[in-house]
Amino acid sequence: MTIRHRALYLCYFGLHEPLVQTQVLPYLRELVAGGIAMSLLTFEPDLKKRWNSDSIDEWRRKLHAEGIEWHMLPYHKRPSLPATLYDIFAGAWHAARIARREKIEVFHGRSHVAAAMGALAKRLTGGKLIFDIRGLLAEEYVDSGNWREGGLLFRLTKAAERWIYRASDGFVVLTERASQMLFPEGAAGRPVEVIPCCVDPQRFEGFDRDAIREELGLGGRLVFVYVGALGGYYLTTEMADLFAAAREHTPQVYALVLTQSSPVEMIAELDKRGFSRDDYRVMQVAPDDVPRYLSAADVAVALIRPSYARRSASLTKFAEYLAAGLPVILTSGIGDLDTHINEGRVGVLLHALDRAAYAEAFREIEALRHDPELAERCRSEARARYDLHTVGGERYRRLYDAVLRA
Repeated sequence: MTIRHRALYLCYFGLHEPLVQTQVLPYLRELVAGGIAMSLLTFEPDLKKRWNSDSIDEWRRKLHAEGIEWHMLPYHKRPSLPATLYDIFAGAWHAARIARREKIEVFHGRSHVAAAMGALAKRLTGGKLIFDIRGLLAEEYVDSGNWREGGLLFRLTKAAERWIYRASDGFVVLTERASQMLFPEGAAGRPVEVIPCCVDPQRFEGFDRDAIREELGLGGRLVFVYVGALGGYYLTTEMADLFAAAREHTPQVYALVLTQSSPVEMIAELDKRGFSRDDYRVMQVAPDDVPRYLSAADVAVALIRPSYARRSASLTKFAEYLAAGLPVILTSGIGDLDTHINEGRVGVLLHALDRAAYAEAFREIEALRHDPELAERCRSEARARYDLHTVGGERYRRLYDAVLRA
C-alpha cells in the first residue's frame, strides 16, 4: 500500500475504553486503508497500574501491523481543571515531538480537549488540524448539572472552542442538526463532514439465534435489550418503567441489559417493579460480545434525556441495534434519529416519559414486528446510514483529501 500522507489522531481516552475499541480504531483502520499512515496518542488512566511493558509492547506490535503507531501519556483526573490543562500542554508538546519525528501533516483532535492539543501542536510545527466535534461540550456539562450556564468554566470552554474553530482546517460533526447549528452559512470555505457513529454490519451477522437464546434460558420470551451506560443521560428508572409497562401487556417480556456500568441500580429498579430473577439479566459484557447477545433479542430500547446538547448526538447503540435487525424504541429529540426512524420505519419514538406513552410505544412496536420485512429493513438502514466502510470510512477519507488539498 502506498503511503500518501501521515496523520496523528489525538484521543483523550485510554486505549481499552469501549469507544476507542469500537469507534476510534475502526476509523483509523479505514484511514490507513486510504493511504494515510496513522499515529495515535491516547491518555491512559492509572497508567502504572493498568499497563506493564509486556502489554504495552503487545498492543504496539498489534497496531503497528495494522499501520497504526501507538503513543501514550498518563491521564490526570484531579484537580479537574488544572489536571486537564496540564494534560493539554503535555499532549501538545508530545504531539509536536511526534510530528517532527514522524513527519506528521495532519493533527486530528477527537473532541475539544484533544483538538486544543492539536491546535497548540500545529502552532509549534505547522500542518493541518481537523476538529472532530463529538458534541457540544459546555452545554453537555450544563445539562448534566455539573456546570452553570454562563459560569466561569462554561465561558472558558466556549472561548477555547472559538479559538479551536479558528485554528481548524476541517471539521467532523455527528449529525445534520449539529452541522446546521454550528455552520449555518458554511465554515468559511473549510470542509465539514457529517459522520455518525458507524459500525461494521458484518460483525452482527452469522449468529445462531436459537442456540444463544437457549444458552441464556430465554425460551419463548419476548426480549427487550439495552446496550450501554446506565445513569446520567441514560434514563435507568424510565427504562425500568418501560420494561414494566411492556410486561403488563405481555408477561413473556424479558429485560436484557448489556453494560459496562455497575448493574446495582438497574437490578434494584427491576426488582422494585416485581421482576423476578428469571425475568431479566443485567450483564457486564465486552464490546466484542455485544453483537452475539443482540442476536438473541427482539426489541431494542434507548431512553435518553433530550436536551439542546443531545441534538448533536449520534448513538453507536442505535447503529448496532439496526445492524442486528432490531426495531428500536427511542426518546425523540436525539440527533437526527427522529428522521431516521420515521423515514426508515425501523422503530417507535417516545414523545413523553410516562406509563401511557410506554404502553402506546409497546403497542406500536408490536404492530411493527408483524411486518415480515422489518428485520431486513433495519439492516438495510444500518448499511445505508451507519456502515463503517461505505459511510464512515469513505467520509473520513474524503475529509482528509479535502483538508490536504487545501
